Amino acid sequence: MMKNRILVFVFILLAIITASSFIGMHDQKLLQIQMPTNFPPPVYDLSINPVTEEGFGLGRKLFYEPMLSRDGNVSCGSCHQQSAAFIQAGHDFSHGVDNQHGRRNALPIFNALFYKTFFWDGGVHNLDLVPVNPIENRIEMDEKMDNVLSKLNNSSSYRNLFKQAFKVDSITSKEFLQAFSQFMGAMISANSRYDKYVRKEGETLTAEELSGLRIFEEKCRSCHATDLFTDGSYRNNGITNDFRFDKGRQEVTLNEGDKGKFKVPTLRNIEYTAPYMHNGSLETLEDVLHHYTNGIKPSDTVDSVFRKKDGSLGIDLTANEKKNLIAFLKTLSDKEFINNSIFSETIDR
Repeated sequence: MMKNRILVFVFILLAIITASSFIGMHDQKLLQIQMPTNFPPPVYDLSINPVTEEGFGLGRKLFYEPMLSRDGNVSCGSCHQQSAAFIQAGHDFSHGVDNQHGRRNALPIFNALFYKTFFWDGGVHNLDLVPVNPIENRIEMDEKMDNVLSKLNNSSSYRNLFKQAFKVDSITSKEFLQAFSQFMGAMISANSRYDKYVRKEGETLTAEELSGLRIFEEKCRSCHATDLFTDGSYRNNGITNDFRFDKGRQEVTLNEGDKGKFKVPTLRNIEYTAPYMHNGSLETLEDVLHHYTNGIKPSDTVDSVFRKKDGSLGIDLTANEKKNLIAFLKTLSDKEFINNSIFSETIDR
């Protein structure tokens, strides 16, 4: 009898929790996130943190909020600019508080729903935790999460926005980070000419672009896999063999074999994201292809994909193949995403 009473109590409690969750979401407007049919399944579970209009709007406001930095001058949007596919346009290294320069080029942040790890060294494994890294980095935003939450809780405007989005009276790290994930999770770039071509949505590619696609499939796809155009791995592509100031993935794993390895970046919107590589050392796509044919610097951890049968390093590409390959890469530009006003900075503060 006691066991039955306990079971009844548990069922009632679960019903109350479920009903409370439903009521909490009832007056909020869910945003439907369209998953591209040519993409692999997302990694981040949106059922745990569903995107609402209120949460997305709050995440956008936080993304462009300089108050999150120590000096009140640097926001996430400072280093991730929409016009440049959310990298810091024209800068080899990210610029942070007191105009300090970091040691790595800013990565684009779209399509984050589909990634298992984040940043050039893969030091973060959960989208919800991504904002903590730049906020607490002494060169980027140089602030502490406790201070950030204190500043937000001292703002009646932000307390009201968090209450609307999450039904809370006090702002905690959970709601703060989930708001960011809602905004970044909605940043899906999948409407380039290439996407419309592979999805058979009435787009055609030129003979030059199709030739570039064939070259890409033969010589680049092993690293830039799937229609995310990255396999999410970490590789040493020989951009440098001086690891005194940046050891890459090894700084996370402490494995000597990971020295000089960095995340394979997506090639989507590559037309907009110069300069290239983790150190921003290459200015143009022509420079990138020259590096892969003639500029790979030898070291013990250079990826085997760049080693030819005769032991030399590089990928064989003729001048015409390079031209066609660049033509194809530009079909990955998603102008709709770059110009989508819902990701732009809000003008109200």
